[in-house]
Amino acid sequence: MTNIAGLDQQRFVQNKNYIASDMNGEKVMLDVQSGKYYNLGTIGGRIWDLSAQASTVDEIVARLLEEYEVSQEVCKQQVTTFMGQMLSEGLVDIDDQGTSSR
Repeated sequence: MTNIAGLDQQRFVQNKNYIASDMNGEKVMLDVQSGKYYNLGTIGGRIWDLSAQASTVDEIVARLLEEYEVSQEVCKQQVTTFMGQMLSEGLVDIDDQGTSSR
């Protein structure tokens, strides 16, 4: 499992090797090479969408706080954990280019 300490300082970007689709309001993904299937759910799918451009955990949290009723502390903890899981599965990469999400 990926160590999530320090992940909030990284910029994440989608791994483009996955096919993603919306199914009944949830984001589902397929790794064509391995055949592995992921269901990110509704909010996980929104996080996936927000990572289309390189984004930090704090940038993603800020957007989610505008869209959902959740405390900043809980949101940041859950987004950090989720990004760590997506990173360990290879769904997102750390953006070494330093590109901005704006």
